[in-house]
Amino acid sequence: MRNQGIGSWPRRRARMTPKKVALTCDGRDLTYAELAERVDRLANALRGLGIRRGDRVAYLGVNHTSYAETLFALGLLGAVFVPLNHRLTAPELQYILDDSGAELLICGRSHRHMAEQLRVKRTIVDDESGEYEKLVASGAPEPIDEEVSLGDLCLIMYTSGTTGKPKGAMLSHGNLTWNTYNLMVDVDLTSSEVTLISAPLFHIAALAQTLLPTLLKGGRSILEPSFDVDRTYDLIESERVTIMFGVPAMFNFIAQSPRWDTADLSSLRNLLCGGAPVPEPLIRRYQERGLTFLQGYGMTETSPGALFLSAEDSVRKAGTAGVPCFFTDVRVVTADGRDAAPGEPGEVIVQGPNVMLGYWNRPEATAEALRDGWFHSGDIAIKDEEGYARIADRLKDMIISGGENIYPAEVEEVLYGHPAVAECAVIGVPDERWGEVGKALVVLRPGKSATAEELISFFDGRLARYKIPKHVEFVDALPRNGSGKILKHVLRERHG
Repeated sequence: MRNQGIGSWPRRRARMTPKKVALTCDGRDLTYAELAERVDRLANALRGLGIRRGDRVAYLGVNHTSYAETLFALGLLGAVFVPLNHRLTAPELQYILDDSGAELLICGRSHRHMAEQLRVKRTIVDDESGEYEKLVASGAPEPIDEEVSLGDLCLIMYTSGTTGKPKGAMLSHGNLTWNTYNLMVDVDLTSSEVTLISAPLFHIAALAQTLLPTLLKGGRSILEPSFDVDRTYDLIESERVTIMFGVPAMFNFIAQSPRWDTADLSSLRNLLCGGAPVPEPLIRRYQERGLTFLQGYGMTETSPGALFLSAEDSVRKAGTAGVPCFFTDVRVVTADGRDAAPGEPGEVIVQGPNVMLGYWNRPEATAEALRDGWFHSGDIAIKDEEGYARIADRLKDMIISGGENIYPAEVEEVLYGHPAVAECAVIGVPDERWGEVGKALVVLRPGKSATAEELISFFDGRLARYKIPKHVEFVDALPRNGSGKILKHVLRERHG
């Protein structure tokens, strides 16, 4: 095949294991042979609609086989996939469609009403009328062998936009391929994997840390439209799920369920967690249940893996994000550009074949992020003597109180250890004496109670005095973006 990109993966896998189930969705199994044929048909049908190399095609909807089919079909054509965060509002989605210059929108039935509010040249909806299925059926089953190299642009994934307008990270076929290699070095995936994908596929980790590696190995991916705690327990037990990815909040909800102590979780071999610093008490809770809880660190711009904590180190180095992935280099540097000493905070910078090409139509932002061959993350980490990195916080979320740097993630980790705390976030608020002090926003566990004074006293002996929040406010929920990350800027606006 002349196509070296991920669009060729279904056909390559179908040559090896045509009868194995590739995807399970809506109660339907799709074998690798069936997936490969549907991808070929869709690619030919999209070509018939005028989609050519470099054209951008957006997808709006929950996890579904049509998501995967669209991604791979565009990869066959050398066109560019633009996955949309289906939790965004119409104006937010319109911004991404306009910014990317999408020629076509493919929309799942869950969001057909949203599609009616969006302006795009053409829309194909996977609804009761069968428009999407008719499109697939209209395409010839013959394989397309467009020349696509690893350096070609594969997808534009818009960053979460925790501050300001989202930017489109340009990820090449090579970025995603090398990230898959990194993941397979770190995690002992087998061809018998049953991968539960309930985190949204517009999240780079759900796509690149679960779906693509599972397909490459020939395992089965179960695509769920959303995350539900009881549904997760049911699927683990009935489908004998072996691996799943989640952000810390998802795993926290699972651990808080009444089913936690009695559910049959014996099939699980690996739990992958990322998207935000993982509180150590949560890690310990899974370890006490006998589960291998793996965490790493990455971002959309690194496809996403940069650091990974291996299974054998998951207990000894709990709370760290691990060491650089096999084909990736990571440094922690100070403001003057030198490598930070062990125990000294510094910014995480990343280099490797998984690092993005740049930001779509943002040359200035690209030049700011990619300097001297390194991607500057804006995240703060601290390495220990063995080189294991603990992610402290976002550089922009750091609190400077009386000249001392306070990293909210460190404070939040202590708070998570309190038995009444379900979720928390720490922000900086103005203070006449210190310039800025910490304020904790706390969500209590159902049926639990605590006072602000009690939580503040909980820090005694656990953190230096200057790091202890001066204020505590109880809230019903914490605002999150579509990827599950807490929106600190929203908290600052509401509670700062």
